[in-house]
Amino acid sequence: MKKKLLFLVHRLPYPPNKGDKIASFNLLRFLAKRYEVFLGTFIDDPDDRHYRDKVGEYCTELCAPEIDPAIARFASLRGLLTGEALSLPYLRNRVLDDWTGRVLREQQPERIVVFSGPMAQYVSGRIPEGAITLFDMVDVDSEKWRSYGERKSWPMSWLYRREADQLLAFERRMASEFHSTVFVSREEAELFRKLAPESATKTTYRIQGVDSDFFDPTAEYDNPYPSGARALVFTGMMDYWPNVDAVIWFADHAFAKIRERIPDALFCIVGMRPTPQVSKLAERPGIMVTGSVPDVRPYLAHAYAAVLPLRIARGIQNKVLEAMSMQRPVIATPGAMTGIQPFPGFDPIISDDAGALADAAVGLLAQDRRTDVAARECVLQRYNWDANLQRVARLLESGQVEPDL
Repeated sequence: MKKKLLFLVHRLPYPPNKGDKIASFNLLRFLAKRYEVFLGTFIDDPDDRHYRDKVGEYCTELCAPEIDPAIARFASLRGLLTGEALSLPYLRNRVLDDWTGRVLREQQPERIVVFSGPMAQYVSGRIPEGAITLFDMVDVDSEKWRSYGERKSWPMSWLYRREADQLLAFERRMASEFHSTVFVSREEAELFRKLAPESATKTTYRIQGVDSDFFDPTAEYDNPYPSGARALVFTGMMDYWPNVDAVIWFADHAFAKIRERIPDALFCIVGMRPTPQVSKLAERPGIMVTGSVPDVRPYLAHAYAAVLPLRIARGIQNKVLEAMSMQRPVIATPGAMTGIQPFPGFDPIISDDAGALADAAVGLLAQDRRTDVAARECVLQRYNWDANLQRVARLLESGQVEPDL
C-alpha cells in the first residue's frame, strides 16, 4: 500500500507552460507514482479551470480554490499591519487552510512536500509526528525581491527591500521546521546556506529537467517568421517582470546595433500576456511580439539563436533548457545560465555587456543557421526529470540530506 503524501503548491500544476508549473507538474507526476497524493493548490487563472480534472488524475484528493490575483494583491497589504511578508497573506485562504488541517488530522500523511515558500504557512506548527517533510523553495525567493528593490525607485524600492527581509525571516523559520529544504540548483542552495546557517546541513538541491521528447529538433515545424528574416527569439511569460526587463534592456541596448549590421534581423518575443511596455516594442523595426502561441517549438526551431538577456534570474531557467533541447545556439547573460553545468562542446555565448551580446548575435546571423548538437546532448545526459528527481525520492525516504550534495 502506498504511503500518503500531502503536496502543497502555490499554483495549479497544469498546464506545464511556465517555469514553476513545469517543475511542479513533473514533481506531481513523479510523486503520484510512489505515493497516494493529497494535493492542495490554487487556480489563479480562469483558463486553468478546465485542467482541474487532468490534475485530479494524479491525486487521491484535490483542493484547488480559485483566487483573483488583483484581490489577493490588495489582501496582501495586511502584511504591512501584521509585520509579515506580503507574500503570506497573498496566498492565505480559509478553504485551503481548513482542507489542509483536515487532511493532516484525518489522513495523517507520512510525507509532506511543500512547493514554493509561502505555502509552508499551511503546515507550520501542525506537522504530524513521524512525518518526513520536504520544503522545495525552488529559488531563494527573498533574494528575488531584493534584486527588484535594487532596480526600482522609491517607494517601490523600500517595499521590495522590506519584502526581502520579512520573507527571508519566514524562509529561515520554515526551513528549521522541515527535514530538508531543496533548491533548483547548487548555487541557490549554497546561497541559502549562507543566509540560513542554522539550516545549512539540511539544505540541498535538485536539478531541473526538460521534456526532450517534446522539444525535439528533428520534428517538422512550419516557419512562423516572415520570409528571409533572421530571427533571435526570447520565450517566457511576458507579464513577469524579469522577462519584461530583459527584453526591454536588449531592445534598447543591443538590438538597434544588430539591425544596423544585419538589416533583416528579427527579435521575436514569444510569450503569454505581454505588458503594454512589451507590446509597444513591436512598433520598433524588426521586433515581433506574438503574445500567446499554441506551441513555442516552431519559434525555437527556426531561430538563429535563443537570446536570454536576463538581468534578474534565480535558479535554472526552463527557457534555456528548452532552447538547448532544440539545438539552438544560446546567447545569454550570466544570470540566465545559473545552474547549467559545463559540457564538452557546449559553448554558449555569455556576457552581461549589451555590446558583446550584439556582436555575438551578429556573428551568428551573418552565417548560415547552425545547430548546437552538444547543447541537446547536455540536456539528454544531465537534465532528465525522472533521473534528477531521484534525489527527492531519497530525501522523502530517509529524511536525511546526503553529504555529497
